[in-house]
Amino acid sequence: MGQFVVRRVLSSVVVLVLGSIVVFLGIRALPGDPALALAGESADPAVLAAIRRQYGLDQPWPIQYIHYVAQALQGNFGISTVDQIPVSQILAERIPVTLEIAFLAILVGILIGVPAGVISAVRQGKLADYVATGLGLVGLSVPHFWLGLLGIWIFAVHLRVLPASGFVGLAEDPVENLRRMVMPVLVLGTGLSAVLMRQSRSALLSQLSEDYVRTARAKGLPHRAQVRHALRNSLTTVTTVLGLQLGGLISGAVVTEQIFVIPGFGKLTVDAVLQRNYPVIEGVVLVTVSGYVVINLLVDLTYAWLNPRLRLTGGDS
Repeated sequence: MGQFVVRRVLSSVVVLVLGSIVVFLGIRALPGDPALALAGESADPAVLAAIRRQYGLDQPWPIQYIHYVAQALQGNFGISTVDQIPVSQILAERIPVTLEIAFLAILVGILIGVPAGVISAVRQGKLADYVATGLGLVGLSVPHFWLGLLGIWIFAVHLRVLPASGFVGLAEDPVENLRRMVMPVLVLGTGLSAVLMRQSRSALLSQLSEDYVRTARAKGLPHRAQVRHALRNSLTTVTTVLGLQLGGLISGAVVTEQIFVIPGFGKLTVDAVLQRNYPVIEGVVLVTVSGYVVINLLVDLTYAWLNPRLRLTGGDS
């Protein structure tokens, strides 16, 4: 187990270093002069030269990269060119909002998708299977923006039981925070539950056809116990999908946050791109890459917990 963890941590560090290089080069490959964006379109050459010296833009790229990594490791991502606020402060304000939406959506997806997938697999070919599969197909097909607008039209305009948009901090007013989270969480959670339902059903059906299940059935093991053993082995596939979906949610539910005017990571990304706010874009992308790497590492460690063979072989099986 120790060898497995060390190998996964080292590989994650390598991926993170490569990701930081891609982020650094990608931002500098964008059209436009960062110094010009900092100074304004009408800046004279003396001001541009001073800005390049101040931010190290006049140095070779390898030196800039080393300085960039050293500052990022200290949590310093620069200053926003729009409102002159440290990027780290902006990220610290936006990340908790998106994390709350992401984890609530994951919770909704798990509570709906996994049980529906299990029921669908256990009752394959019956009415419950057709209903769960049909609802899953609908959940995958309906766009988030349409579902969000439909939710606003029903619950905010006609029924008037939920606010149409906006955000209130959890610490400020927990009840109002949850009221404003209901629609965006359901929009994201229903789509995620459809993905988890289909993956759970497929993985469990695959495990139920394995030799060890047939042997257990031949020995008279109760059907519920057969499903319980098969379900644990099928969770590795579900864990992979769940990890990828969580990474996508943390990186920013762009459409959902735009529709419900939620000041999260996704809305921050869109605003930074439209404003050509390079330091914020750089910080957002780097944090997103880091989030994906950490989540993939946690998924690998979860594999080792679910599948003891990985602990014995160091991850080679």
